[in-house]
Formats: sequence, C-alpha cells, structure tokens
Amino acid sequence: MSLAILTDSTAYLPADAVDRYGISVVPLSVVIGDRVLAEGTEVSPGEVAAALRAKGPVTTSRPNPEEFAAAYRAAAERGATEVVSLHLSAEFSGTYEAALLAAEDAPLPVRVVDTRMVAMALGFCVLAAAEVARSGGTADQAVEAATTRAKGTAGLFYVDTLEYLRRGGRIGAARAMLGSALAVKPLLHLADGRIQPLEKVRTAGRAIARLEELAVAHAGAAEVDLAVHHLAAPDRAEALAERLREQIPHLGELTVSEVGAVIGAHVGPGLLAVVVSPR
Repeated sequence: MSLAILTDSTAYLPADAVDRYGISVVPLSVVIGDRVLAEGTEVSPGEVAAALRAKGPVTTSRPNPEEFAAAYRAAAERGATEVVSLHLSAEFSGTYEAALLAAEDAPLPVRVVDTRMVAMALGFCVLAAAEVARSGGTADQAVEAATTRAKGTAGLFYVDTLEYLRRGGRIGAARAMLGSALAVKPLLHLADGRIQPLEKVRTAGRAIARLEELAVAHAGAAEVDLAVHHLAAPDRAEALAERLREQIPHLGELTVSEVGAVIGAHVGPGLLAVVVSPR
C-alpha cells in the first residue's frame, strides 16, 4: 500500500467498507455531562438521544492533533508513502484544523481535505478516494475523485425541531425561533459546507414525503449511490429507503444507518436524512 486513506468518525462508513479498503478512522468525541466518550466505541446514538430527551448537557469535541499524528505515523509504519486525510466541513468542527496541524510534522506527505460534507456525504467522498488508492492511483488523483464526488452530492434532511441545532450553534438562533413560532417541520440541506434551511412544511408526514420527492429529483436518471440516515427512527428510515429503491431507476449502493453520536447530538431524535451521490 503506497497511498493510505484516512477520515473521521462522522463519515459513518459501513464497517465492511472500512475493512475492505483499509480506511483509518479517527474518532470525534461526545461530552455527556462530565464524560468524554469516543464516537463509535464508547457511546451509542441511543445514549445520546436519551440524554438529549432528558435535556442533559450534550456537546461534542474534535480529535486533538496528536490523535491524527498517531494515525499518520501508523500509516507510515504500515508502508504507506502518502496519506489523503478527508474530513467533515470545517464549518462544523475544528477537526480539519487539527488534521492540518498534525500533517505539518507527519513522517510522510499528508494531503488534508475539507470536503465541506458530513455523514455519508463525506463517506461517499472517502470511498471515491479509496477506490483510487486501491487501483494504485496517486494522492492528487484521490483528492480529485473525492472533490468531484462532493460537487455532485446532495445532503437533504428533516428534523423534528431546530432546537438542537440552535443549541449547538449550527444554525442561526433567529431561524430556529422562526421555525418554532410557526410550528413548522423544517427541511434542511448542506450548502457551502453549512446547514441551510431549504423548505418549511406543516406536518411531519408532508415533510418526509417532500424529502422523498427532493431525493428522487436530485437522482434523476443518473447512476447514484444513496444513504438514508436516522436518529432513533429506524422504521421511518427503512420505509423511506424502500420507497426510494422503487423510484430511483439507476440506484447503486443503498446504505441505511443511524447517525453516530456526534451528529446525533446536534440534530436530535427524529432525524431523517437522505444523501444522494452521483457516481
């Protein structure tokens, strides 16, 4: 292996894909009360959902630069000569900055990429880079593949309330108050690396139906991979995935998964999201 691919835990990649491509994953942390817990190994999405419902203090924190430094050293020890390190949007987290700091003193060249994405919108970028690495491509080619994938990818999501995003500072307080005052069910999307309001719908049922319509429209006739994410809403996620499977004509991979603890802490229980990623 000459080119190693690394990402962070907010990519929410399927475990078999991580193993198949040999991708390294550096975890972010969730802070529940006075406990600092690594995403993916020490805290579950269900625990975060329960803490949020109980209105307990839940925050998140980036990896420190030394965690990235250790991952870069480990890649070199396994025989890598270069690393491409792909991360969630710098608008959400200091993770990208921490990776950059670690890359300065790494024992091999490291390309650190702010994908401007999160969840499987990030994950599909990572997989595109991993395909290049597995076929013997260069770091430049892997970065280009990930960047190209990001440009065509849409992240669409429904939340039961904007309150959790407001608490975490991920969406403007004025927008959150407006949504609550109008008792709407908000649809949001990823745009320019940020969470932006997309549409307001009056009921949850109509909002989910609209989420479905938007996903099908974005897919069009292209060959696409799809991810359906949820937090504490597995039945709704499976039902939505089945409807999308029937309506999207050229569907490649379809992943249904619960978001991890870090993103869960910011969106709250009831999240339903669709990532549409043209190949």
